[in-house]
Amino acid sequence: MSVTAADEAIRRVLLTGVSPSSHLPPLTVKLIHGRLLRLDLLHTDLSQLLLRAVSSCGLHLHALRLHSLLPNPSHLTFPFAIKAASRLPDPLTAGVQLHARSLKLPSHANPHVLTSLLNLYAKCGRLLDSQKAFDEMPHPSTVSWTALITAYMDAGRAQEAVGVARRAFASGMRPDSFTAVRVLTACARVADLVNGEAVWRVAEQEGIAGNVFVATAALDLYVKCGEMDKAREVFDKMKNKDVVAWAAMVGGYASNGHPQEALELFFAMQVEGMRPDCYTVAGALSACTRLGALDLGRRVVGMLHWDEVLDNLVLGTALIDMYAKCGGTGEAWMVFQQMRKRDIIVWNAMILGLGMTGHEKIAFALVGQMKKSGMTLNDNTFMGLLCSCTHSGLVKDGQRYFRNMSQLYRISPKIEHYGCMVDLLSRAGLLEEAHQLIEDMPMEANAVVWGALLGGCKIHRNADLAEHVLKQLIQLEPWNSGNYVMLSNIYSNSGRWEDAAKLRLEMKAKGVEKVPASSWVELDGKVHEFHVGDKSHPLSDQIYAKLDQLGMEMKAIGYKPTTEVVMFDIENEEKEHTLVHHSEKIAIAFSLLTTEPGETIRVTKNLRVCSDCHTAIKLISRITCREIIVRDNNRFHCFRDGYCSCNDYW
Repeated sequence: MSVTAADEAIRRVLLTGVSPSSHLPPLTVKLIHGRLLRLDLLHTDLSQLLLRAVSSCGLHLHALRLHSLLPNPSHLTFPFAIKAASRLPDPLTAGVQLHARSLKLPSHANPHVLTSLLNLYAKCGRLLDSQKAFDEMPHPSTVSWTALITAYMDAGRAQEAVGVARRAFASGMRPDSFTAVRVLTACARVADLVNGEAVWRVAEQEGIAGNVFVATAALDLYVKCGEMDKAREVFDKMKNKDVVAWAAMVGGYASNGHPQEALELFFAMQVEGMRPDCYTVAGALSACTRLGALDLGRRVVGMLHWDEVLDNLVLGTALIDMYAKCGGTGEAWMVFQQMRKRDIIVWNAMILGLGMTGHEKIAFALVGQMKKSGMTLNDNTFMGLLCSCTHSGLVKDGQRYFRNMSQLYRISPKIEHYGCMVDLLSRAGLLEEAHQLIEDMPMEANAVVWGALLGGCKIHRNADLAEHVLKQLIQLEPWNSGNYVMLSNIYSNSGRWEDAAKLRLEMKAKGVEKVPASSWVELDGKVHEFHVGDKSHPLSDQIYAKLDQLGMEMKAIGYKPTTEVVMFDIENEEKEHTLVHHSEKIAIAFSLLTTEPGETIRVTKNLRVCSDCHTAIKLISRITCREIIVRDNNRFHCFRDGYCSCNDYW
């Protein structure tokens, strides 16, 4: 190849940025590279252009060779060389050499050079060196501050990234849109609402709040901090909403306890002509899971091509979780079996779903398949196994899994695993053993762990231990009414009415209000919610007439109301009346009136099903020849022909 042809190829590189290696044979490329190194390298402008072109074409090693031949490298050429070094298999060695060479520059503290070095060190995991490079800058630019913030975030140190951002703003730095996004994201990761809102106000002042990326980052901040009203305000003001913003809002509503709003927004998205991505669909499925709305979940999935689900781990996991927690374990299993890709999260979702719905033997067998397939069990796998043991009362199996977890698999139990074990032991009546396990835990017990022990105290009527547990719970969550209510029930069941009354007075004095029980069912895409003694529904008269009819039929076959679960010291007849109007019974009566004979009834409740309702629903399933699935805040109950899948163990 002639010198003229090589020069022409170089000119093409400079003008188009296209690598010569993409359309010329190797020998020709070698000639061009040789020609590059024979050029008059004293021309800084030409050197800069060549470095940019060669580096952008992916010829990073050649870019470094070219830079090494420059007799007078400048702050204009070093950033391109450092960028090329950062893309080598071993970027640190070349980066350190370039850093040493840059110290010979007259302006060695140039922010462009040091920011490039900062980025290179951050990529190599050398955060301390990144900080040192930054500290050499007498006057860091916005780009430099942003690079340092990003370095801390990429190292998983979001809290320190927020600290860097505070120093940046205190120094007078004005953010651009990229800076605002990074800082808002850091604040969202640590749920720092105060600093996040301060950044959002600065973004509004700087006129960059209208940027879709900045607005979405602010929206995400509010979602992570549970401020859904503020998130919605940002969302509604966005002029060009992209799918990421929609996904953040739908997922935010679902994760913050507003599942109906999540679904309303999801279906509004369809009206707007916006196609949801997998994260938006996963958020909608999560909302259906929380509501127990199986038909709505099927409707959401119906908007996708089935191949999308089978090839997408996020969608597959969300769908398995939704089906399992809405009582459709068979459909969850079908999705699991058909998925073309399965990671550890998919396996764990199926194992947990089986364990929660009383299919512990299948869950155990699935773990065996998981090991045979070469998958390594992790802490979430053991959560599924322990959950299966807890719901089935398999104390010895649970103890074995808990022991093997640390001894065979070298997995340190987390507080969630201890919570499962305390729950398992407490339900089995091994209250002292459960209490001792709490005392021996390597971390402080949280409210969930103590609450599990309190639940066991209620089942086995150990009022003395319950009082001790309640003192711990009041310290941890003084405004949780459930703790007071449970102890009051224990007092009531033991005939200690005066103690129960004193506890209610204490609740009133502290301003603690009982969380009202509620149950909901889905009908034709609409969720109907019911409360204790609820008469607000248009079909109330028919619902209560149905309850009276069921009550007579149940008594005819031997049903006697379990009045001891009523916490107030009132007459038995009044207690029976109170029990009839529990929210789950109202929801079931409504479903019997509005669904076809033989159709499965699915009810979701926010609190635990009481023992009287559990007994009554078993009889209702026999009388009506219906399968009734009730999901409370603790587990699933599948009632069929007078029996429950929990075997009366909950």
